[in-house]
Amino acid sequence: MNAPVIQKDISCMDDFDPKSLSPDIALKKIKSEITPVKGVEKIAIRSALNRVLAEDIYSGINVPSGTNSAMDGYAVNSKDIPTGVVAGLRVMGTSWAGKPFRGGLSTGSCVRIMTGALMPEGTDTVIIQEDVERAGDNIKIDGKTKKGDNVRQAGEDIAVGDLILNRGRRLNPADIGLIASLGIAEVSVTRRVRVAFFSTGDELRSIGEELTDGDIYDSNRYTLHGMLSRMGAHIIDMGVITDDKDTLEEAFAIASNNADVLITSGGVSVGEADYVKEIMAKLGRVEFWKVAIKPGRPLAFGRVDNAVFFGLPGNPVSVMVTFYEFVQPALRKMSGEKDSEILTLKARCDSKLKKRPGRVEYQRGILQKDENGELAVFKTGAQGSGILSSMSQANCFIILPMESGGVEPGTVVDIQPFSSLI
Repeated sequence: MNAPVIQKDISCMDDFDPKSLSPDIALKKIKSEITPVKGVEKIAIRSALNRVLAEDIYSGINVPSGTNSAMDGYAVNSKDIPTGVVAGLRVMGTSWAGKPFRGGLSTGSCVRIMTGALMPEGTDTVIIQEDVERAGDNIKIDGKTKKGDNVRQAGEDIAVGDLILNRGRRLNPADIGLIASLGIAEVSVTRRVRVAFFSTGDELRSIGEELTDGDIYDSNRYTLHGMLSRMGAHIIDMGVITDDKDTLEEAFAIASNNADVLITSGGVSVGEADYVKEIMAKLGRVEFWKVAIKPGRPLAFGRVDNAVFFGLPGNPVSVMVTFYEFVQPALRKMSGEKDSEILTLKARCDSKLKKRPGRVEYQRGILQKDENGELAVFKTGAQGSGILSSMSQANCFIILPMESGGVEPGTVVDIQPFSSLI
């Protein structure tokens, strides 16, 4: 007689689950459900960092506005540069940045010029001060400087009418400076995506509350707040919601009426999802419940009334992995940002990594250059989904494909630098 076998659901410990979507298919489903928010606001450029442009920006001026010197030195007419000999020139004055030289130049003369100063009329070349021998109001030069050297032409960087930044661009510090260089004080950006989030669990306590046996402090809301802040989202922190059906339903309803996106952490894994499933059946719909990744398989996605819904796992590392890989691309699209692929690089792995086929794994790693200048990565230690220190120590994800097994030291792997994530 065969021994009895317990019929069990697939758990997070199992590596293969036929009901789990591949990460690629899950992300395609998510993006197909997302439409950019409506609404545009005009804001000062100092407030525009990480906001998404709602219109193209064209230049109304030349940058630089006039032909100027790229170096400190002497502005000369290239006809006065000698060939094979040393020549003498008379210094007629100085051209300063903001205070140009206004006099005329005759053959055999030059002007002392500072970086950024306008080129005097009749000059076309700057000889850097290190290549000049000066005595009083006279200098000696040789022929090694060529016509046009060390001069920035008007409009060399940007010309009148140039398209500078495209609609759908998330503005970075360089963009802000570029806009300022055009004399533009305000820009039109899409409104912030409103994101409501809460954690679920009777064991969770907020910072400042006293812990009793079995209690833990809720870290997920703080990591979510940090990641959403970097994206420039309008944040609605709803705190910790207890595992009570009526309380959860009320929270879902409030969030769907006030936000474009609802994010929950906890309550979507096997044995915990009954309330959420019941609420979703009443207030919305779910596209999928599981994705074939580790950590983070119990990921729910759907809609609650007017809000897009992401039900993230409860473990803190799983929250961050699923946010970066699935929620962040959705928020980018919703904010009107044009598609931008997350940077993935190749690096030699200097650690032995454990893995079984069946899921894509996002192990935490430290990327650095070795003594030969080549990229190398090693894991941060224990990779459990509850070990948040593994994320704090890491600067990248080591991405191991679904079909792969363990990794031996020296193997080239895919890595995703955290610097490529917002």
